[in-house]
Parts: sequence; structure tokens; C-alpha cells
Amino acid sequence: MSRIITELPTEYPTLGTIAQWRDQAENLLAYAEPISRAGLYVSLAIIYAWFGGMKFTEYEANGLVPLVENSPLLSWMYDIFSVRGFSTFLGFVELTIGLLIAGRILSPALSAIGGFLSAGLFVTTLSFMLSTPGAIEPSLGFPAISVAPGQFLLKDIGLLAGSVLVLGHSLSAMAVKRTARTGRR
Repeated sequence: MSRIITELPTEYPTLGTIAQWRDQAENLLAYAEPISRAGLYVSLAIIYAWFGGMKFTEYEANGLVPLVENSPLLSWMYDIFSVRGFSTFLGFVELTIGLLIAGRILSPALSAIGGFLSAGLFVTTLSFMLSTPGAIEPSLGFPAISVAPGQFLLKDIGLLAGSVLVLGHSLSAMAVKRTARTGRR
């Protein structure tokens, strides 16, 4: 035990090794940042394709009912659409958002629109945490949430953050493109 306490390093990091470490970290970030950004776009597009595709099923349509019928933002949709009709409409919306985000390959303007719509969708779904009975688990006290729908909806905080990142990055890419084209900021 005393050996561990008394054993001190014989060499301390020098400014040269710290600078080398910093350079290596910067090199790693130069590769990691574009890969993680592409991963974000791809993962959001896949999530929208999967969730949007599920909206065309009876199972998913019925699963939306407690969320939508209790929402002050969306309950009126059932006055216009049937349960399956609204789910199908939402499926088309989600597939479109996914395609717009994936459209970054063609244009940052497409992904900016997709990121904006995606953020709006996730703000809406997060509002279900307040309006859907059973989202909060009262027997356990605050901040306990139920598995479904509470924890299911909570994941949308991360998806909202990803959507905002897509929007911000896409707008930044549009500004860089405009600056390069016009030579002005």
C-alpha cells in the first residue's frame, strides 16, 4: 500500500508532449466531426423512414390515439381525419421530413427545411408528456415517468437536439455557400 503512495512519476509531461497530444486530438476531431455529422443525418433519416413507414399500419394508428386525442395541439385532427387517416397523413409527413434531411446530399436548403420541420414535430411530441394521461407516474412522485408513454416520449429530447443540429449545420452550410458565391458575408 505504501508503495503506491510513495511511487512518483520520474518524468512529467513537457510542453512538447502536451503539444503533440493536442495535435493528435485535433487530427482525430478533424475526422470525427464530419463522420458524426453524417451519422446524425443518416440516423435521423432512418428513424423517420422507420417511424413514418409504421404509421401506415393499423397497429401504429391505434397506438397514436391516446397521444393525439388528449393533445390540445392535435386532437382536432380527429375531426378531419379518421384514426387511420391521420396516421397515414403523419406517415407521409414523417417520410417527407426524412427525405428532406437526407436531401443534404443535394442541397443544404433541403436539410434545413427538414431540420426545421423535424424540430417542430419533436416539440409537438414532447408536449404529449404534459397532455397524455399516464405519462407521469404519480405513485412514485416527481420526476418519475411511466415506461409508456413517458419514457417513449422522453427520447424525443435527443431527437429534438439532433434536429436543431441538422438545422443549424444546414443554415451554416448555406451561408458558407452564399459567401463563396458572392464574396460577401
